[in-house]
Amino acid sequence: MSTELFHQPITALSAALEGKRLTAVELMQAVIARTKAVEPRVRAFNSSDEADALAQAAASDARRAAGTSLGVLDGIPIGFKDVIAVTGQPLTASSKMLANFVSPYDATVTQKLKRAGAVIWGRLNCDEFAMGSSTENSAFHTTGNPWDVTRVPGGSSGGSAAALAAGEAIATLGSDTGGSIRQPAALCGVVGLKPTYGLVSRFGLIAYASSLDQIGPFARTVEDAAIVLQAIAGHDERDSTSFNAAVPDYRSELGKRRGPWKLGIPKEYFAEGLSPEIGAAVEKAIAYYQAQGCEVKEVSLPHTQYCLDTYYIIATAEASSNLARFDGIRYGHRSAKAKDIVDLYFQSRAEGFGAEVKRRIILGTYVLSSGYYDAYYLRAQKVRTLIRQDFLNAYQEVDALITPTSPIPAFKIGEKSDPLAMYLCDIYTIGVNLAGLPAISVPCGFTSGHLPIGFQLIGQPFQEANLLAVAHAYEQGHDWKTKYPSL
Repeated sequence: MSTELFHQPITALSAALEGKRLTAVELMQAVIARTKAVEPRVRAFNSSDEADALAQAAASDARRAAGTSLGVLDGIPIGFKDVIAVTGQPLTASSKMLANFVSPYDATVTQKLKRAGAVIWGRLNCDEFAMGSSTENSAFHTTGNPWDVTRVPGGSSGGSAAALAAGEAIATLGSDTGGSIRQPAALCGVVGLKPTYGLVSRFGLIAYASSLDQIGPFARTVEDAAIVLQAIAGHDERDSTSFNAAVPDYRSELGKRRGPWKLGIPKEYFAEGLSPEIGAAVEKAIAYYQAQGCEVKEVSLPHTQYCLDTYYIIATAEASSNLARFDGIRYGHRSAKAKDIVDLYFQSRAEGFGAEVKRRIILGTYVLSSGYYDAYYLRAQKVRTLIRQDFLNAYQEVDALITPTSPIPAFKIGEKSDPLAMYLCDIYTIGVNLAGLPAISVPCGFTSGHLPIGFQLIGQPFQEANLLAVAHAYEQGHDWKTKYPSL
């Protein structure tokens, strides 16, 4: 293979494994060696177990030798954001609160990937409890962007995006509550897919905001993202919000769905605050679709101006409720300084949670409190309905929407100390979560400073097959997927 093993897509590696030109152990050894070489600068991992990963790879080779391969993902190393449960591995959410916690069970997505033969490889850094847009809120360390390690990889799934871009995994999983897969994917130059809410089980995912969270893949190519989605999607009785519907063969559908499509350009997403270089790159992507025969028209999502406010009311309210379980008694950090039971609650939470998590718990508790519930939380839920309806109205005219993923490229670590400035990094992604829609970020160029740029495609509910096909059509005409950071 002309490209290093650790930069190869799943499709190429799987073909090499099936053709006996490569073993899963050799692939895992290459990924481990690459991780050792670049991890001191990238710092994408919270923990990893080389011996366990090599044992999984050896088991994959044994299956293939016996003629019982489990499919395209058998032997492929996949990294996990440290909010997704894997039996016997740390599950920290990058927080002091869970610094010593080891998961006693597998998440549903973990079980599905194990059944597909994937090698579960490492625990990837993130913003604490998935709250942030830069991975600077991790209680353990800040992850660097592989294209420039003095810059952030995005967040909250920054470790997942950075590990993939750096060649420390072949694919990774993240979670997306307001853009936490798509934004770091754009900043790190990889593909990031946020599925429709309910398509992928949330069982075994540490909850941030339960009505917004969704697990999804990071991958080198759209086809790789389709392969991973195929493995993790589907109904799960253990998740009450899981949608019960047949899962199509996303990979085979890529070749069948060739367009042309009707694409909508939301005028509210090309306004003040968008980097001119990013705007120009996205315009080039739009022009490419037009050249392929796609009809492009401007549409309006009039309630976009309320997305940020609505999101930070609903998300923080749900976070306040979800994180109440970390009380210093049942599991997690317990203060050694507490004088009595009440003090134990206060001290344990004060010591265990970081500043951003505390900020969101306080805000969420406030909007849920007596006298404010109707004014804030209930009203936000009503506005959320209007935001979703905007998207559904647009889909009466178009098949998908195309927008920037992030308004700005990767910024310097420590550059954004103002929380509001950080929140604005998700301005183009949070509406998708409020509406429960699928969306994908696809690389579409670089800034003059050689920082990656991505554009976002937003699809109709449970129409991932079509969304992936639209993204694949762009990717096939460009070579961004073959660009790697020099590290």
